[in-house]
Amino acid sequence: MIQTADRLKTVQEYYFSKKLREVRGLMAQGKPIINMGIGSPDLTPSEHVLKAIQNSVFEAGAHQYQSYQGLPQLREAIASFYNKRFDVTADPATEILPLMGSKEGIMHISLAFLNAGDEVLIPNPGYPTYTSVTNLVGAVPTYYDLTEENGWFPDLEVLEEQDLSKVKIMWLSYPHMPTGATATREQFVKIVAFAKKHTILLVNDNPYSFVLNTDPASILSIPNAKDVCLELNSLSKTFNMAGWRVGFVLGSEEHINAILKVKSNMDSGMFYGIQKGAIAALESSDDWFVELNKVYSARRELIFQLADTLGCSYDRDAVGLFVWAKLPEGSVASEAFIDQILYKKDLFITPGTIFGSNGEGYIRFSLCITEDKIKEAIARF
Repeated sequence: MIQTADRLKTVQEYYFSKKLREVRGLMAQGKPIINMGIGSPDLTPSEHVLKAIQNSVFEAGAHQYQSYQGLPQLREAIASFYNKRFDVTADPATEILPLMGSKEGIMHISLAFLNAGDEVLIPNPGYPTYTSVTNLVGAVPTYYDLTEENGWFPDLEVLEEQDLSKVKIMWLSYPHMPTGATATREQFVKIVAFAKKHTILLVNDNPYSFVLNTDPASILSIPNAKDVCLELNSLSKTFNMAGWRVGFVLGSEEHINAILKVKSNMDSGMFYGIQKGAIAALESSDDWFVELNKVYSARRELIFQLADTLGCSYDRDAVGLFVWAKLPEGSVASEAFIDQILYKKDLFITPGTIFGSNGEGYIRFSLCITEDKIKEAIARF
């Protein structure tokens, strides 16, 4: 029998891959499941974006291999977007690299900068892919605590007391997934200084800045942050383009070139039409964000009602595509809680524990579901 690589022993099937298979099985049995688990936008991209990809397929060269670095016009659109929305200047020729989704970027960055045995600081709770990719490349996950009491931001004084000599990368995600917490400019200044002091590559994963957030921020707005920082972003949540797989990373020329070395050996460029659609999305007017957030704001108010019905508490000022809710005192563990609701009320909610041990006692609701469905969920209680 052919044996698999040892690295597969370090990872498990992604939770949503496994759990959604169970949910689909229940639906196949006729169960009226309402899925509030995953953050896959159910809204469509703008008509302008759709027309851009439709028209592009008739252009000369549209179906050939594309540049590993993406179209110059796409990189220029990203640079303009960051300058307008975050007051960040980035050279489109050297400091921006389009990606097939930011999840791809997590792997590329890890392959570019981590050797076996290097340590990686990973938020707890945080995006599970940081851990799985770290394990796959042979590095060592080292978790730092995020707590509600500390505003879901790392305690840098506690981190300073640790041996950081082997740490190469630190993953951040602000606005934070799954809690929706934001970071202040002062906090960004402090954590950039921390990274410089310890020669750590700080990577901020930033796909939620424009969802229910009145103050979008980039860590690259901090002076000289590019010396030690990269920022990932994507069009999945902001422009309802999750299935298009469009993301990008910004940073110094040196760091971007290192990632390009990996990427150019992993794919043969992004489809031309998708790049043209991405350009159109990045050029969207303020009206796009206003209308998008009207929809999510209405949905969030209903999710708050559902959370109230379940006896949960939550932060009304949190941002992003989810509502992070604390279970009532005396509740069963998070996974048991959501399973009870799944089997008794045909409602799937994400348990906080899939994001780390500090997610115990919490659940996460997605806003990627219609108002009618949320109202139906409330009625089931």
